[in-house]
Amino acid sequence: MQTRRGGILVALDTTDLARARDWARATAGAVAGVKLGLEFFTAQGPEGVRQVAETGAPVFLDLKFHDIPNTVAGAIRGVAPLRPAIVNVHAAGGSVMMRAALDAARDAAAQLGVAPPKVIAVTVLTSLGDDDLAAVGQPHKAEDQVRRLAALTQESGLDGVVCSPREIAQLRRDLGADFLLVTPGVRPGWAAAGDQKRVMAPGEAAAAGADYLVIGRPITAAADPAAAVRRIAQEITGAAA
Repeated sequence: MQTRRGGILVALDTTDLARARDWARATAGAVAGVKLGLEFFTAQGPEGVRQVAETGAPVFLDLKFHDIPNTVAGAIRGVAPLRPAIVNVHAAGGSVMMRAALDAARDAAAQLGVAPPKVIAVTVLTSLGDDDLAAVGQPHKAEDQVRRLAALTQESGLDGVVCSPREIAQLRRDLGADFLLVTPGVRPGWAAAGDQKRVMAPGEAAAAGADYLVIGRPITAAADPAAAVRRIAQEITGAAA
């Protein structure tokens, strides 16, 4: 899975295996990969991930591990045979936990004889705003908390972070060109924002420096998912021109 600025990862947010496979096939070759999250994994388990991966799509396994270091390391080893292209943890789990995840990913990949996945960390969920953070005892603005956690992630040796579009440009300045930025909360102007609070259009997010744009419903809810991907790709290309 090669990094390309503004690459699209289709969020297959469903518990239905057949639907996820259909979406993966419909967008094959037009996107950088697919994202499979907790709802799918809980319903379909490792075998479901394998079947989606059989379509040829690189998989971002978005399970957001957050536990004590040994448990997270074990979880990473547990999903390593699925050969995900990207896995993630919560940066709020701390540096020791993140390093344990990274070491486990590399060790497991070496044992399997495959390239290790990119290990990235979630900073602040895109569904959360400043008021939401304050309600759980975090008085900092969302953007400040993202910067703090992203810096900790880089110091811990991970490959990148998940961040909202609103933080992309600042994180590029803070953390450099090689740090991977994976960005949900991306919505074309013709699609509803849904439950995301910190959103941006695809072209703007790519121009700001996002490596991968995670986009779900604007693609999967379309009558023609492949056509929706092409429309978004044109927006990205137009913004870059």
